[in-house]
This record gives sequence, C-alpha cells and structure tokens, in this order.
Amino acid sequence: MYALVINCGSSSLKFALIETKNRQTVISGTAEQLNTPEATITFKHEGKNTESLTDGTHAGAFRAVFDYLQSRDLAGEVIAVGHRVVHGGEYFQKSVEITPEVIEIIKRCAPLAPIHNPANLTGILAAQEVFPTLPHVAVFDTAFHQTMPEEAYLYALPYELYEDFNIRRYGFHGSSHRYITERTAEILDIPLDKINLISCHLGNGASVTAVKEGKSVDTSMGLTPLEGLMMGTRSGSIDPGLVPYLVERLNYDIYELDHLLNFKSGLLGISGVSNDCRTLELKANEGDKRCQLALDMFAYRVAKTVASYLPALQKLDAIVFTGGIGENSSYVRELIMEQLAFLGYAFSRPSNEHCVRGTEGVIATSSAFGKALVVCTDEEGMIVQDTLEIIGKKA
Repeated sequence: MYALVINCGSSSLKFALIETKNRQTVISGTAEQLNTPEATITFKHEGKNTESLTDGTHAGAFRAVFDYLQSRDLAGEVIAVGHRVVHGGEYFQKSVEITPEVIEIIKRCAPLAPIHNPANLTGILAAQEVFPTLPHVAVFDTAFHQTMPEEAYLYALPYELYEDFNIRRYGFHGSSHRYITERTAEILDIPLDKINLISCHLGNGASVTAVKEGKSVDTSMGLTPLEGLMMGTRSGSIDPGLVPYLVERLNYDIYELDHLLNFKSGLLGISGVSNDCRTLELKANEGDKRCQLALDMFAYRVAKTVASYLPALQKLDAIVFTGGIGENSSYVRELIMEQLAFLGYAFSRPSNEHCVRGTEGVIATSSAFGKALVVCTDEEGMIVQDTLEIIGKKA
C-alpha cells in the first residue's frame, strides 16, 4: 500500500509515492511552470524522465501523476493523500483530515500566506478530483509552533490587532523541525519530552526553532516566512522604518516592495550572483568578495539567532543542522560554529566535512551545551506518518 504526498506551489506541484510499511519513496517528481505553455512534469522512477504537459494546470498535472501511477498498476494501491499546507493560523495544532470545513479555514488563512495557501488549496482540489474516494490529510507548517508561549508569539503592537486580525508570529517549517526533534531524541537516546535543542533548517528558506522538552517555544519566522534569518532571496528581518523610506525614495508601491523583500534580497541580493549556496562558495573561493560577504552574513545571523534562544531553553542538549544548506554545506556549518565557539564547542573539521549528501553525525561537542549534529530532515515522512495515523484512527 502507498501514500501519495503532495506539495503544491503557485506554479509547481511536487509529489512522492511512499510505501507505507517501510516509508521508502517509490516514485517522485515535480511539475513546473504550470499555467504556462512551457509546463512540464518530471518523474523520478528507475531513472529520470521529463515530459511536456498538454494540460498545464494543476489539475492537469495531477491527472498526469494519476495516469503515470495507473500505467504501472499503482494507482489502485494508494490508500491516502497527504498535503503540505503552509498556514493553519491558530485553528490547527496538529494535522487533520480534509473536510469542507477545513477547506474553508484554509481559505480563511489565505491572507496570512497569500502565495502559499491558495496554491496548497489548488493542489487539494485537484487531488480530490482525481482521488474522490480517498481520505486527504492536511499537514500544516504552522502546527508544531502552536506551543509557543504568548511572550514569544505576540508582536509588541496594540493588542487589538491580535484579537481582531490574528496578527502574531506563527512560524513555519514545522514538519521539518518536528522530525528533527524526534530524530535527534532518538540519536541521543533522550526521552522526547526531556530534550532541549535548537533546530536550524537552512535552505533557500531558512528558520531556527528553540525546542524545550520536545515542544517549540520560539522560532525565527513570524506572521509570514519573511521574518527572521537572511535566506536565499528573502531579506529576513529588517527595520520596519525601511518600508516607508523605500516607498518614498524608490517610489515603490507595496507590491513592488514585497517583491523586493521576498525575491530580490537575501543571498541573491548581497552577492548579486545567485541564491544557491554552492555557487556562492565556488565564487567566494575564486575571490568574489560579495559572495563571501553573503555567506558571512548568513552564518552570522544563524549564529546570532541560535545564541538568542539560550535564555528560552536554559539547558541545551543539541544544536542541529538540517535542510539543503544545513545538510550539505560543511563550509557554512563551520562558519556558524566559529561564531559559537564562545559556548565551548570542540569542533571536528573531519567529522563536519564527512557529513554531506545524506550522512548524519556529530560535528562538535561542548561540556555545557551538548552536541552539534547534522541530521537529515524528512518532511515527506512526517506527512506520511500523520496521514497514516489519522486514517488509522478513523478506521
């Protein structure tokens, strides 16, 4: 039996067919440039194959996935579909089976994630059209962070803005941070309800989460995924006074400003070259000072955020690196750990360089602050786990 995992973006649809018993991915792929004449779909199954989509909509892409599964006699073996949904507001503290009421709440949360939630909903509706009799489960990026206390999630704004408009910090990458928490507790042989760690999900989108006794108590992203760390193309936190200043000086409207902060800033904006860490490392090694500056800024902001979470935890068992950069860039990890040397970490460069391309391990130790580890995240695995638990309880 299989579960189908869907992660739908505004112009893309990622999917993975996962065997429910051993949690192994059998088929995966991505539909890209949807709603354009250049729409394609790539299947990774006994090789890699890319095809043009005659129907380049999300529904057309999902039908192409169904046809591919059906041609291999696998469509009838799918027992449930799990969907990544970015924003669940304060409505969801855990994953839920998708009902008409849940769909309405996802729509209600769309203003909090205008790029993501409508796309997630498009994927849900497309999947329900192709698999109308199967259970569909929503797994929310925000759910893991619903355990944050008020002093962590409230903004210092008039309280009525929270009461009337739900303006607060929500956090994201919840499935990844939750998986990292459970996996690290397993690796270190610490009960889940006892472990304190700082999880660094570093990729094109990046966030850091403080986990106390197995629960999120603070995280770097806020109302939207723009707050917090410098990222691939996102600025991260800035002085709010910069907004009216840029509007006045550049004559930007709010949409141009939003595009600047979300798509033209971060590693890309500083380097002027790329948002890809691998490219920046190559260029920096060749002497490109702006690429080096981008990497230094990124590492400094991660280290600063990690250190800022120590008061919330008091006791620290582990700092954990994950995500595309966190799992694969030994250079960026070393830059970060250099900034955290004041915590007494004994850093192992050989161990650090060994932990790439799916290799987990300890890269530093401290007598007072535990270990620094690289752990490979599995957001799809968490979606499958939640999906199977929910349909199991229903059965």
